[in-house]
Amino acid sequence: MFSVQQYSTDRNEAYSLLIKQLSALLEGETNATANLANASALLNQFLDRVNWVGFYTLEEESNQLVLGPFQGLPACVRIPLGRGVCGTSAQTLETLVVKDVHEFPGHIACDAASQSEIVLPLVKDGKLLGVLDIDSPEKARFDEIDQENLEKFCEVLLRYL
Repeated sequence: MFSVQQYSTDRNEAYSLLIKQLSALLEGETNATANLANASALLNQFLDRVNWVGFYTLEEESNQLVLGPFQGLPACVRIPLGRGVCGTSAQTLETLVVKDVHEFPGHIACDAASQSEIVLPLVKDGKLLGVLDIDSPEKARFDEIDQENLEKFCEVLLRYL
């Protein structure tokens, strides 16, 4: 296993290796829960300065996001679409990079240590499946390099969901 710190001179290279590892890890597995669990564990091992990595999946009956596989402290179980960073990302179908969660209107504080967050919608065949949520105890932890590469990570992950 490697981490981003080992490749601090080229984060894109490190992410490229992570994405290859994800493909190898999920190859041949069709169970979505298992694949989300392994993806969250892989990201938690790879990313530095994070305190929560996980997924919320869309429950169509209630039109809410429901807690899925994750790494970190216990979390909020249900998030309505349009509420908080996760619900807003799910509703707009856009990646959100929040440098200071305390400045985000309606932020849902599941872990008081979280200071910044990135949330990526998981959309397959035009349909929202859920979101990838990553929190950090540092403000402004996530940048354009993280966004670009985590979007690629999600593209690969979606092939196995």
